[in-house]
Amino acid sequence: MAQPQVNGGAAAGNGAGSNASSKNAAYDYLIKLLLIGDSGVGKSCLLLRFSDDSFTPSFITTIGIDFKIRTIELEGKRIKLQIWDTAGQERFRTITTAYYRGAMGILLVYDVTDEKSFMNIRNWIRNIEQHATESVNKILIGNKCDLVDKKVIDTGRGKQLAQEYGIKFLETSAKNSINVDEAFITLARDIKKRLIDTAEAQPTPQPNGKVVLKANDKTTGADKKDKKCC
Repeated sequence: MAQPQVNGGAAAGNGAGSNASSKNAAYDYLIKLLLIGDSGVGKSCLLLRFSDDSFTPSFITTIGIDFKIRTIELEGKRIKLQIWDTAGQERFRTITTAYYRGAMGILLVYDVTDEKSFMNIRNWIRNIEQHATESVNKILIGNKCDLVDKKVIDTGRGKQLAQEYGIKFLETSAKNSINVDEAFITLARDIKKRLIDTAEAQPTPQPNGKVVLKANDKTTGADKKDKKCC
């Protein structure tokens, strides 16, 4: 899949610039994230809150795949996050599995008021193991934590599952904007540590002077031919 076009005309030498222009200013690194989980757990609401700081109570099913972009500052670097929101329905599963390849970070989302969505996290992790690179960063998200009276998955169970797989865990509320930024930024920071600040970093210069980070899946030979990004 071709990367989205980026405006290479950054205002690097234009002084402070306007707020509007700074929002779309140059980035140092591009990181691809993926949201997965059952239908109705709030993946699209989390993405909308993080990208646009807005929320809608209406349930609108994601058809296939959608994405948004937000650029953040991390330790003096501008990180452009390309965040893909996948459909949770079974009939879209064959479409969305293609987006696992090349993802550097994955947010596994369940609904704290829905036991089934929590139990299905193990199935989603199996999908990651089958379709994503071995080194992909992951974080477990228990969404809708504002619905205290309806909560059936307590925080301890979420932490225990995350510990079992050796990944981080946060409870979030897209409605009340609880831990949403923290979830995405925590994952981005972990990816930056793995891909930029360590020997595993493999920045690829682009013609426009930007850098696209690629996951180091540690495969060789014929295996790499099958690991092309979607």
